[in-house]
Amino acid sequence: MPTAILTGQQVPGSSIEGELRSLGFDVHLASGAADAETLLARVPGEERVAVVDARFVGHPHALRLGLTDPRFPLAAIPGAVTAQPAARQAMTRAMARENSAGGGTAVAVDSLADRITAALDADGADVHRPELGSLVAAVPADPQARNEARQAVAAVDDEAVRLKSAVKARDGFVTTHLVSPYSRYIARWCARRGLTPNQVTTASLITALIAAGCAATGTRGGFVAAGVLLIASFVLDCTDGQLARYSLQYSTLGAWLDATFDRAKEYAYYAGLALGAARGGDDVWALALGAMVLQTCRHVVDFSFNEANHDASANTSPTAALSDKLDSVGWTVWVRRMIVLPIGERWAMIAVLTALTTPRITFYALLIGCAFAATYTTAGRVLRSLTRKAVRTDRAAKALADLADSGPLAEAAARGLRPAARRLPGFTAPAVALLGGAAVVATAALTGFGGPWPLVAALVYVLTSALAVARPLKGALDWLVPPFFRAAEYLTVLFLAAKADVNGALPAAFGLVAAVAYHHYDTVYRIRGDAGAPPQWLVRTIGGHEGRTLVICVLAVLLTATQFKVALTVLAVAVALVVLVESIRFWVAAHKVGAPAVHDEGEPA
Repeated sequence: MPTAILTGQQVPGSSIEGELRSLGFDVHLASGAADAETLLARVPGEERVAVVDARFVGHPHALRLGLTDPRFPLAAIPGAVTAQPAARQAMTRAMARENSAGGGTAVAVDSLADRITAALDADGADVHRPELGSLVAAVPADPQARNEARQAVAAVDDEAVRLKSAVKARDGFVTTHLVSPYSRYIARWCARRGLTPNQVTTASLITALIAAGCAATGTRGGFVAAGVLLIASFVLDCTDGQLARYSLQYSTLGAWLDATFDRAKEYAYYAGLALGAARGGDDVWALALGAMVLQTCRHVVDFSFNEANHDASANTSPTAALSDKLDSVGWTVWVRRMIVLPIGERWAMIAVLTALTTPRITFYALLIGCAFAATYTTAGRVLRSLTRKAVRTDRAAKALADLADSGPLAEAAARGLRPAARRLPGFTAPAVALLGGAAVVATAALTGFGGPWPLVAALVYVLTSALAVARPLKGALDWLVPPFFRAAEYLTVLFLAAKADVNGALPAAFGLVAAVAYHHYDTVYRIRGDAGAPPQWLVRTIGGHEGRTLVICVLAVLLTATQFKVALTVLAVAVALVVLVESIRFWVAAHKVGAPAVHDEGEPA
């Protein structure tokens, strides 16, 4: 249980002690600064501790924001400061300075909590100060100031502010106007019954899987039920994040589950639609796989661009300035958010079309909409990259190299090509990645199954992939390298399975691409959580993108169509087992050792 040390002169009728207990703190009263230091030393090192001025007047949610957010080792609001275990030493040193003969960082400040905060600032500690907005947090110096502070508290509805802050400040039209107005109340209902965001996330996954099962029945009633349940799943998906913000229940494991389950729900639903269509005599597995490929590549574009530019210096461009200007015009904001087909708009479209039309029409609409959105967003980012003068960091280059997912073949060849790569122009990396990927995809799509040309193209692809990563990815358009690799690998699998023209080949290819895509998403989530990329042994075990592409092409040349289907199935199961076991092991271990809590404010598209 976290501990709160209440310091300073007690105020008759103050509710601060009860408010701290309601937030889960074990409250101890300190008679003075020396006593507070003694109490601090007694608190177990693995527990959160807070120092709060007994004269504090403010909203309970201000205290919650300042003292309970798990994402920040140190945090403070006026009259209160807190430290998690990782920052306990910093707080102990700051308090010792205030109690020493030469202490007193801010002599004019008579609140011990505020003096500790000032001492932490003087030490260069990173103290988080939450934006309170209209919420009140103050330490009144006299009865008149206390009365004014209490009036200010009474003038603002703490619960209304808390509910509003549970909703993302920036979201899609469907989510903002059709879901969040009521899902925030579902989040509050869950919080008051002790439900956690992870439980709601799991409920959303189960609901989506049931929806996929309904779609797989292939009946009109099943399609209608699937559409309704998909919307219900999305409402729960919004609720889990709002519950996390409402109750400040952020965690590394929760962020991973939320992001991972979103992908699992959508792609499982695609499979359910394809199964349902097959029951009606319509084979749409190629469309389902194409939709998964397109959606995953869209996400990789988002991830790569953000990683390449989030810490770049001189990160400005005329295109970005135009975008900011358009954001100042209200109606353009919603139009631009809708045309990129974010998850709310996309799932609403899928649900409605599932209920009213056929799986084939649903996939056609999805592919057209996502293709337009991908073209729009990628073109804008290319323009930004070409017009901005930015210096990209070693960290960005490392992140792009990790996202590239190069295996042992590309790594070995890259070492030999490095001297030559240094002499090539800056656009070489994305250019050769595009050309090599286009070659292997085109031969897979345009030649007959079993012919040698896809294998020849795959060997060329290994070399071009190595050349693309032979030097640090710091060029203006080098963020396109990972998306080009993803498209090349996924589309090669798709076209070879389609060319096999045997029942079950495309579903097996769907499973293989889903397993590999999970590995690629997992890489992104690890980088986002500052945990680094997956271990090299895992990347080497599953071959890297170029190794898997080469193996698939070899199998297509050596095996019959039926044998190729079996091989795809075996590969899908093997890759899924390896990446899932390692991913689950990593994230559960990170959660158990108390990895810094994270919260993603928006999954791209």
